[in-house]
Amino acid sequence: MQITAAEARVLAAIDEQWIVDALVAEVRVPSVTGTAAESELQHRQAAELAALGMDVDLWSIDVEQTRRHPDFPGDETDRTEAYGVVATTGQGEPALVLQHHVDVVPIGDPGKWEHAPFDARIGGTTGGDVLHGRGACDMKAGAVANMAAVRALLTSGVRLERPLAVHSVISEEDGGLGAFATLIRGHRGAAAVISEPTSGRLVTANAGALTFELRCPGRAAHGSTRLEGVNAFDAFLPVHRALAQLEAARNTAPDPRFADNPLPYPISIGRVRTGDWASSVPDLLIAEGRYGVRIGEDPADARREFEQAIAAVCAADPWLADHPVVISWPGGQFASGAIDDDHEFVRAVADAAADVSGGVRPPTAAAPYGSDLRLYTGLGGIPTLHWGPGDARFAHAPREQVQLDEVFMVARGLALLAVRSCSHPTS
Repeated sequence: MQITAAEARVLAAIDEQWIVDALVAEVRVPSVTGTAAESELQHRQAAELAALGMDVDLWSIDVEQTRRHPDFPGDETDRTEAYGVVATTGQGEPALVLQHHVDVVPIGDPGKWEHAPFDARIGGTTGGDVLHGRGACDMKAGAVANMAAVRALLTSGVRLERPLAVHSVISEEDGGLGAFATLIRGHRGAAAVISEPTSGRLVTANAGALTFELRCPGRAAHGSTRLEGVNAFDAFLPVHRALAQLEAARNTAPDPRFADNPLPYPISIGRVRTGDWASSVPDLLIAEGRYGVRIGEDPADARREFEQAIAAVCAADPWLADHPVVISWPGGQFASGAIDDDHEFVRAVADAAADVSGGVRPPTAAAPYGSDLRLYTGLGGIPTLHWGPGDARFAHAPREQVQLDEVFMVARGLALLAVRSCSHPTS
């Protein structure tokens, strides 16, 4: 599409040095989900947006009341506080929402990192145009791209007929409490971009993910007389094999948007605990994991299929038939979410992306992980997609990084989209 004079003014207002400085500053805030630093960064976001002249709603989320809501999506942290931040440029329904989360996952083993995780170093072995650090990719690069786009729009002097909004949320990594609280507070928009890392693609669908816990019983005995007991670890092995079979069956005909992804709906055991003494036969194994939900699948149906598979293996096992595995569903409960690839908003984002990247229209794709997208499309009824800087393969890893050129490009694309979405610029 042809760039108008007003659009060119907004694009010229993108400040690359500001983007670098802002991203370094954000990564250096260790805003792990549920920590005080998460709240600190939300207050910083609110102050920056207010300084741009936006109307800012900064509120303390009533965590316990939100958890009691019948549609609450679950969480996995023992938090006592949470803050929501929504900023708008005027009254009425925003024509466009730019959404991001400020929380990051823990660093894991610090010895696996090339440098301190929150140093926000630029360069290293991959060159000088890469920023390294926890949250650089997931998703502080996207957060800064959103802020840079709004900053360019508001400092360019271009006036819009319809408002633009920024939603800055917490707790995305463990279920979506922040997005959920934002939506039930009444904040909406005509369409939304979540600037999660997408490797240059438009992610128009997310699989879901349900956290599960399995409690597999055994019978305790002294290790020297182990035949008198039943090892809970051994009892769990046929259950683990059944999960592998269930995973294979659920991945036979995935959504075509997954393209060459060989496993869009994985079942993964993330934590196993068993035994309390080396010379005792353990009488309980607890396995916690993640269960992929198909696009368009009701989570209740997904849980039922999972529970039926576990029940079947227990019924066929001499020990488990009388001592069945107990299943529960704690933690994050991510449904799937999607927008049609032929939706006019998808075309609008693709046009803006192409116009700032040499005319190449980004392909659409699906992501195998859950995100806030399913809350915006489902609970909020808002056409929503992901488009943001970074490669999700670096997320949650000790090599987390983002190409700065990608952040610059996405900031320009979002700024252009904002001009076009918020009706015709008047000057």
